[in-house]
Amino acid sequence: MPGLVDTRGKLRFTSVEAPRPIGLSPKRAIDIFLALSGIILLAPLLIICFLAVVVTSPGPALFRHRRVGFNGKHFDCLKFRTMVTDAPERLQQLLDSDPLAAAEWATNCKLRYDPRITPIGPLLRKSSLDELPQLFNVLRGDMSIVGPRPVTEEELVRYSNAVNAYKACRPGITGLWQVSGRSTTTYSKRVACDTFYAHNWSITLDAKILIVTIPSLLLTDSAY
Repeated sequence: MPGLVDTRGKLRFTSVEAPRPIGLSPKRAIDIFLALSGIILLAPLLIICFLAVVVTSPGPALFRHRRVGFNGKHFDCLKFRTMVTDAPERLQQLLDSDPLAAAEWATNCKLRYDPRITPIGPLLRKSSLDELPQLFNVLRGDMSIVGPRPVTEEELVRYSNAVNAYKACRPGITGLWQVSGRSTTTYSKRVACDTFYAHNWSITLDAKILIVTIPSLLLTDSAY
């Protein structure tokens, strides 16, 4: 779409009208097929991750977090738990005592050195194994295999006039932002990627993102 890509082909964030809704067939049919196939093929790995979380940290294996999805509908996004059960308290203590950490959190909503992470958490996060339960979100229709990163209601404010572009898509397990640097990119780049995807979606674009997802996962230095 005009206004989303500059003359050098780089993404940039601009004010654009809302795209048409994304998420109906054939994309939905492909999502169901890939999610079912993934659950069956990765069942042993799912079980191993489940047990690893339970053994290394007290608390449930799965973490449910409220996110905003297609057409603004809220859903519980599933992950293998990578944080301690008193994570909110630990985060607030850190932000109150460390101005640098508070600034990093305000900018990216992420921390490179996060005191909330469990012993097995770094491995699950760097490999993105913590996100495997989202295959069940895809089956339920909450998410897609490819799409914008699911955000909270608080984060949605950062999308400003691009919020309708985000709501036009089902959030994805992988997406344009995830293969464009992951945690090393800025939040504005993330919004630009999601907006570009919403206005330029195609089966071909989804296929290209899936193809580069695996090498992106291998570059674990960009994930935390």
